[in-house]
Amino acid sequence: MTHPVRLDKWLWAARFFKTRSLAVEAIGKHRVDVNGQPAKASRDLREGDLITLREPGQPAREVQVMGLSELRGPAPVARQLYQETAESLARQAQATEQRRQGVEPAQAIEHGRPTKRDRRDLAQWQRWSASADS
Repeated sequence: MTHPVRLDKWLWAARFFKTRSLAVEAIGKHRVDVNGQPAKASRDLREGDLITLREPGQPAREVQVMGLSELRGPAPVARQLYQETAESLARQAQATEQRRQGVEPAQAIEHGRPTKRDRRDLAQWQRWSASADS
């Protein structure tokens, strides 16, 4: 039988966060749920638990705990500690597709910075309009 592992240590070992303090911060901001319940950093995880991770601007990720570890190892080993749910993978793919097909920011700008010619025309127009009011 495996012993339980703290949530913040597991998130760090599974490489969801670069440091344990970042994991604790995300947990404190209620961005991490375990089995549908808000979690604390000291919560003990067990195999089979369902973790929901929310990051701003990203779709929520749901992962099932497949293994426990308190030690941070290489990425291939860390990926064996969890399995992402099918619904979560579908949301990630949908978000990626939406970003890919999104509007190009440069094309959304109707008027950019004025050209030299535009500035000259504007200056000439302002000069004439100012003299007409006097």
